[in-house]
Amino acid sequence: MRTRTTPARRLPALAAAAAALLLAGCSGGGGAGGGDGPAPSVSRGSAVSAQRCAQNEAAGTITYVTGYRFQSSVSILDPVAAEALGYFDALCLDVEIQPGSGETAQNAQLVAAGTAQLSSIAGASDVLVNVANGVDVTAVALFGHVPVATLLTGPEVTDLRRLEGTTLGHKGALPVTIEAMLRSAGVDLATVEQVQVGYDPTVLVRGQVQSLTGYKSNEPLTLRELGEEVTEWNPEDHGIPGSIATTIVNPGFLAEHPTAVQDFLRAQLRAYAHCEQHAAECVGYAAELSQAGYDIEHEQRVWETETALVGSSQPAGQPLGAIDAATVRAEAEFLLGMGQIDAVPDVDALVAEDVVAGLYEDGELVWPAP
Repeated sequence: MRTRTTPARRLPALAAAAAALLLAGCSGGGGAGGGDGPAPSVSRGSAVSAQRCAQNEAAGTITYVTGYRFQSSVSILDPVAAEALGYFDALCLDVEIQPGSGETAQNAQLVAAGTAQLSSIAGASDVLVNVANGVDVTAVALFGHVPVATLLTGPEVTDLRRLEGTTLGHKGALPVTIEAMLRSAGVDLATVEQVQVGYDPTVLVRGQVQSLTGYKSNEPLTLRELGEEVTEWNPEDHGIPGSIATTIVNPGFLAEHPTAVQDFLRAQLRAYAHCEQHAAECVGYAAELSQAGYDIEHEQRVWETETALVGSSQPAGQPLGAIDAATVRAEAEFLLGMGQIDAVPDVDALVAEDVVAGLYEDGELVWPAP
């Protein structure tokens, strides 16, 4: 039983050189850090007791669906790296990583149906909307505590109210955090023409739209790489709540195989720390899986931008990946006020705070597993 990664149906295994980069030193407990580099190869189950190994193997193949393909985003690159570094194998986990399409509803439905056991989803708001629509999933981890959406304009826009009477481009719907920001800034949205545009952000600098919604780790990077000057308008500067990279799990699977879920996240968090120190190495693993057309330099900037957002928004005293009901409840109240959901769900039932909390001791990730 080896960890494997599959696009569409099934991708070839990582190249031999990548596969050889196995588990960083597992003797001694302590932090999530990956050290200065991978340690020599170790055998399967080297970071877990025989009893826990058997429990994890009893879970069978764990299918994890990424948020969007093999983009080097938080909660995508770190599980990919956990595979390549041998962390899943060291914990006796048989993991199959499948690339998501970017449709959060689809990911949530796959998990609820048990077709996948775990998945990345954009943020807590996406979880809440899906739950409000009757999708039964449990949120077990959350990485960033800031909205990932941004609104781009040219530098000539110095006040959002100057967007009245102009054209705003989006990917199919105006993100709720952007709508809330515009309303809080006093923009009369009835005067703003909203149009659906494709995924080419140069429509902004070509003047086809005067503002463009995007993600902090994508469109602004692309435009600046082209030498274009743009201004980012961010919802958090207007007190708008949001989050980045939430992990959801099938509730039945969590109840039946709690150690497998916990150790999946343990391996992911250890890989996250390794990739913070070795970004180019980890992006190389994702590039191998994506095969052709992967812009390694751009994807490394995606990873560095998102990890910076995670780090800068981390609540004091809260370990990486921890999810708490209060944060999710605040987003639920926001969505209720914006008319995105009809009622605040039972957040305490929706959120399993203890899964990630149980991975840490004195603020340090426990490795090997207890």
